[in-house]
Amino acid sequence: MDLADAVPATSGGKAAVLARLLKAGLPVPPGFVVPNTAYEQAAELVEEIGRELPRIGGGYVAVRSSASGEDTADATAAGQHDTFLGVRGPDEVAEAVRGCWASLWSERAVEYRRRRGDTGSPTIAVLVQRLVDADVAGVMFTGDDVRLEASWGLGESVVGGRVTPDSWTVTGDGITRRALGTKQTRIDRTVTREVAPADRDRFCLTDEEVTLLAALGRRVSDLLGGPQDIEWAIADSRIWILQARPVTSALPAAAAPAAEDDSAFTGTPGSPGTATGPARVVHGPADFARVRPGDVLVCRTTDPAWTPLFGVVAAVVTETGGLLSHAAIVARELGLPAVLAIPAATTTLPDGAPLEVNGSTGRVAVRDT
Repeated sequence: MDLADAVPATSGGKAAVLARLLKAGLPVPPGFVVPNTAYEQAAELVEEIGRELPRIGGGYVAVRSSASGEDTADATAAGQHDTFLGVRGPDEVAEAVRGCWASLWSERAVEYRRRRGDTGSPTIAVLVQRLVDADVAGVMFTGDDVRLEASWGLGESVVGGRVTPDSWTVTGDGITRRALGTKQTRIDRTVTREVAPADRDRFCLTDEEVTLLAALGRRVSDLLGGPQDIEWAIADSRIWILQARPVTSALPAAAAPAAEDDSAFTGTPGSPGTATGPARVVHGPADFARVRPGDVLVCRTTDPAWTPLFGVVAAVVTETGGLLSHAAIVARELGLPAVLAIPAATTTLPDGAPLEVNGSTGRVAVRDT
């Protein structure tokens, strides 16, 4: 099914939203949808995919889930189903489609539906789009102000919190805030590379690009009827919209500077609120079993596979990431205090040490025992 023909009943929320944008003339990469009936009937895929791929230009594609209810105003806890980037050819694409189907039954997806009280049989469509080999990519939240975060390469670096991105605030037609991130790595297709030192120390977007993106974001919001969480990419100076979904939780208000305290660490306020608990340093899934209720999760970053931990811990502290990263968005959706971008948090915050986390000011302190 051509992406432009996608509707929620057969194509899920993500594809249906992009179809609306495409019909309105907005820059959405070409694609097609494997409808949810294919999942329900376990149809043969390779031949059908082989017929569709040349129509969207062949080459590398992105394969993304588009489940029932996904990317709607009622859907929270982003990233519950799998995405596959840099896939090529009918056999690989068919395998990625099956991977999206299987992610419907992952631990995080099942737990998410359980928390929401969803008892019906879930269905899932899959979106296949031409991969934008991005020079720069990122996320923006629209509203009274437009907040943007960006880094070099594919947007997975920003969404996954793998870098602390450059960020901007646009108010009206003007940029009212800009902050340089620490962009150590970039993702190109499926390869992670080091960012050249010169590129780490300069903004990855020009002011003109920032204002163009903000204007495009406002067009998307006007069309869809409210503030949007938008993923975008720029390749060869052309802007593309990759995904749009309603903003499910407000960004934290700008906090007053924290009082000077040599014993405290300061990062980016990611999700408001305060919490105390023992630090639990987690380097990867092998450490998940060590996490106990009430712990403060301390990690380099998180991805959707970590979401079940968010239902257990009292707060989250990361070494990298921005306000629009997966960790920050899910923490806000769940009302979990979070502080981001504390360099070397996993080595400077001792495992088991009692922590006080203030997600409103970005302050993390080791409490006296």
